[in-house]
Formats: sequence, structure tokens, C-alpha cells
Amino acid sequence: MGLKITVLGAGREVGRAAVLLEGGNGDTLLLDYGVAFDETDVPVFPLSVKPSKLKAIAVTHAHLDHVGAVPMLFVSVRKPVVMTELTMEFAKLLIEDMMRLAGYYLPFEHPELETMLANTKTVSIGSEVWIDGVKMEFINAGHIPGSTMVKIDIDGTSVLYTGDVNTIDTRLVKGADLSGVEANVMIIESTYGNVDHPDRREVEEKFIDAVKSVIEDGGNVLIPAFALGRSQEILALLAERMPYAEVYYDGMSRRMMDLMLSYPKYINRIDLLRKAAQIFTPVQGTGMRRKILRERGAIIVTPAGMLKGGPSMYYIKRLWDDKKSAVFLVSYQAPSTPGRKLLNEGVIEEGTSKIKAKLFWFDFSSHAGASGLMKLVKQVKGLEKVIVIHGNDAVAYELAYRIREEVGVDVSVPANGDTIEV
Repeated sequence: MGLKITVLGAGREVGRAAVLLEGGNGDTLLLDYGVAFDETDVPVFPLSVKPSKLKAIAVTHAHLDHVGAVPMLFVSVRKPVVMTELTMEFAKLLIEDMMRLAGYYLPFEHPELETMLANTKTVSIGSEVWIDGVKMEFINAGHIPGSTMVKIDIDGTSVLYTGDVNTIDTRLVKGADLSGVEANVMIIESTYGNVDHPDRREVEEKFIDAVKSVIEDGGNVLIPAFALGRSQEILALLAERMPYAEVYYDGMSRRMMDLMLSYPKYINRIDLLRKAAQIFTPVQGTGMRRKILRERGAIIVTPAGMLKGGPSMYYIKRLWDDKKSAVFLVSYQAPSTPGRKLLNEGVIEEGTSKIKAKLFWFDFSSHAGASGLMKLVKQVKGLEKVIVIHGNDAVAYELAYRIREEVGVDVSVPANGDTIEV
């Protein structure tokens, strides 16, 4: 009996990534175990797995849709978890925050999180580790600081799992490159598998020009951004292009900034991040927020990126009717989120007046587009099969068709619960 690959989450959907590898020789590994949230912010978990049969869990990065459910596996057993040290630090903060906000719905508490952390083996990007006879190699994924792809040699088969991946260099991370990598099977994300993002340099130019325009007109700029990654990317860009500006950063982005500065080897342009920390101001408390809003020409970078709570809601309510000010959305706006509703309808809640402040959206995605994903597939040597996950039905099938046509390998687009035998 050969290798079995079962998709426990992210099958024809984005989020709650989880893939189970079962070798005919008894080796069993879990790749990510994330959580999604429904429209009422109730957590949705991957399909279940028996923790007792796992040899190890490999975590690609710290976003909750890849790591948020891992503590569930530590209610009664202790298994090794492998991730980079920065991913472990980020994951601790994000899972604790999730527990604070949604703890009632979670099947674990702090003891399980602490057990998970105590059983975590940290690795560096580019390193290899052996666990109970199974070799795992961790390759830069280019998604967020500390993120990796994982290559596993199991039961005579080499499997490359991308997790979330990006192929362009940013100020935070260098893009993913699989030149010279060999694998029999590739499990690839497809979040943007049917589109290409605009050129990042053009996006940045338009972003900076728009910020300057609002500031020069006497308005304030609110930039709701993900606490992990997007906030620091925007701050580094502003430090490079507008070091003279009055820039503030709020919420969990402050703690994420401190962590990144503590792990400089994971940051592409650590000089710019250090500069941002030196010249820009972290926000401390509501009194300071009120003071900032009385200013003219302030730039505020803060979670939540989709306007689902966080300090961003405090600011946007107070800038809502200010025609000189602007809201710059720089993160993906998922369906049914306040950010998506704002973009589509100009409101956050039904029955309220439409926003009078200027509204912009800029594509700063940390996921590869279709061309980047194809580039990675074509770089892998010895490829026999590709499994496409982490994308909705239409997108995943479109990427799969293109891979099949251009590369000529067998491609599967499994749903959650499907098992593929290799």
C-alpha cells in the first residue's frame, strides 16, 4: 500500500488548512491544522484526526487558518510540532488573542496551548530535520516572516507542501524560489490561482501618491491592515518613501513589530523596519487616539484589516463624515466582512449613512497570483502529481487545468475528506 494524502481542510475552500499524510509503513504526518470563521465569527475546524497516530505536525506559518486548531491535538497526547521560531512566537500571540475573543467556542484552553508550545521543535528556513525516521525540509515561502514550505520524504515518496506562498520580494520577505528542488508530489495553494496581481511597484506608487494627496489636503489617512505582516509592510514602505510623515501604529501590530525586530534574520529589509520603529509612533491608549484624531495630516496603521473590530473601528467611526480624510484598505476583504461591505456598498452596517471620507483599495497581497504559482510548479524537478487546495472551486479547477495543460502532470482538486493514493 502506498502513500495516502487526505485533505482535512482547505479542500476547494480558502482557510482551515490541514493535510494528512499516511505512509504504508505507518508514518503519519499532519501538515498545518488551521481554523476558519463563519459569518458570525464562530470558529470552524478541519476534519478530525486521531492525535495518537501522528508522528509529527508541521506548521508552515502563524496565520490562524494554518495553526489555529493545533492546540486541539494536545488535549491528551504530546506530539512534536515543527515550525520556525518566529512562527511559534507569532502563533502564541494570535492563538491567545483568538482565545480571548472566541474562547467559548474553542475545544481547548491555555493548558493545551502551553503543551503545544512545550512540544514545539523550532527550525530555521533552509534547514532539515528528522523525526522518527521521517525527513522534513523547510523552504522559504515568501508569504510572511517565518513562513515556510515543507518538503517531506515519506514512504519512498517526496511531497512538497507550499502552504501559503508568494514569489515577489517585499520589504518583509524574499519571494519563494523552487529552483533545483525535486519532489514527486506537490500540494499547492490556489487562493489567487486564476488572476495575477498588479505590479507591486505600480501599486506602491499609486498608494504613496494617494497618501500624499490626502495629507496635503489637510486630511488624515486610516490604513486598516492585518496585524501580522501587512501592517509592518506598510510601515516599512512609509519609512522608505515618507519618513517625514506623522505615522502612528496601533493594536497588535505593535507587538508584531517588536517580535519581527527581535528576529532580524527573517526580515528582508530589516533596515527599513528598524527605521519605521525609530521614526513612527506606537499608540498607547484611548487618550492618545483622541489626540491623533485632532491632528491634521496623520497616518494611522492599525488592525483589523477587514474592519472586524480592533482599533480600526474606533478611528473609522470618527473619520466617517470627514470629506478631507480617507480610508485605505490594503488587505483582502473576505465576503461578509465589514470591509467588503464598505467597498461594495459604502457602509459597514445596514441603515447607516454612506461614508463621506475618501475610500481606496490597494492590492498588497502576500499570496502569489496565477503566474507565480505556475512558475513554482514548473521549477520543481521530477514532478508526477499536483494537488490543488486552498482556493474556491472555480479558481482551484482553473489553476489545475492550466497545470495539466502546461506541465503535463496528473492534477487533483480534492474536497475536504477526499483521500488521494500515490
